[in-house]
Amino acid sequence: MASAGPDLLGALPAGPSGAARGGFMWSRRVDLAVFGGSAAVALALAALSTGGALPAWGFLLFVVGVDVAHVHTTLFRTYLDPEELRRHPALYAGVPLACYAAGVALHLASELTFWRALAYVAVIHFVRQQVGWVAIYRALAGERSRVDRLLDDALVYAATGWPLLYWHAHPPRAFQWFVDGDFVSAPWLAAAVGPLGAVYAALAAAYVARAIQRACVDRAPLNLGKHVVVGTTAATWYVGIVATDSDFQFTVTNVIVHGVPYMALVFAYARERAREAPRSLLARVLAAGLLAFLGVALALAFVEEMLWDRLVWHDRPELFGGDVAEPLLGPRARALLVPLLALPQATHYMLDAVVWRRRHTRPAQARALGFRPGTTERERGESGEA
Repeated sequence: MASAGPDLLGALPAGPSGAARGGFMWSRRVDLAVFGGSAAVALALAALSTGGALPAWGFLLFVVGVDVAHVHTTLFRTYLDPEELRRHPALYAGVPLACYAAGVALHLASELTFWRALAYVAVIHFVRQQVGWVAIYRALAGERSRVDRLLDDALVYAATGWPLLYWHAHPPRAFQWFVDGDFVSAPWLAAAVGPLGAVYAALAAAYVARAIQRACVDRAPLNLGKHVVVGTTAATWYVGIVATDSDFQFTVTNVIVHGVPYMALVFAYARERAREAPRSLLARVLAAGLLAFLGVALALAFVEEMLWDRLVWHDRPELFGGDVAEPLLGPRARALLVPLLALPQATHYMLDAVVWRRRHTRPAQARALGFRPGTTERERGESGEA
């Protein structure tokens, strides 16, 4: 992805709808590189790794460069677009204020309560993103059957939910979502892992049978984009959580397949918006292309993580300077500061559940998702975050 990205994403088509492109959002080559390529890189890194903790270079590349950076690309969809701010002022002012107030209240209750709430919101966000990608590909291919939607959703929820169940039922793991103990320890759930794993397997078999039926009986075109998202979701969540038990392997399988496709989508959207408003701030930034887009996100991500490390964690002086022996802040100061530093990701989780689903009249979003401008939300079949 790193070497091919600029050429591929720079060639994102702005013309025909996804249906005219064989059911792909951008093109067969780009879609497979973004979704299949990111998963292939993540699985290869997990396979080549001997496990263990995430090293400093891995933290810089995967956490800062992908996970945190993708959060900040949301700015190109929201706060860097003055017209968008004027259209929904209450949304863009109210969401961060509400997130911060809730964060302070949770942190004052206990630090673990704050991180636990944020971790479960993050998990929902990660799962719903996969559901959303599948819904988009289903709509692009013209699959309107309720059976297909129910089966697709059930399988994606099983492919993500079953590894999460295993995680909760088999503590301790060598990794965590944010901090130690943010997931509830529930060994009593171990009895449900086997039976629900059988349900998962049955759903996968039904999905394959349905795909064969559509191809051989209905003579429908192969929905390769959807199958790649479903297959890579199942593979990365299983490998990162169940098959392996290391911080490095969990991180690469978790953040790469989540962050890279999202950044590709936001870049596609920002470029379409720049065409609509050629004198806007977005147009000026996007005039320099993908490198400027990524540069803004990476710079903000690095600053955020530096603030986290210098003010709260003090555990990566080799990257951000400082001293691991620096005293930690008191509980009241942490209750005010930690939710503030977490505000970009909390706001990202909340806004991402809304902005890709709203009935926007602006054609940029439709084109970025592979639809004709003016396509209705029902026709797009959106059922989750992108």
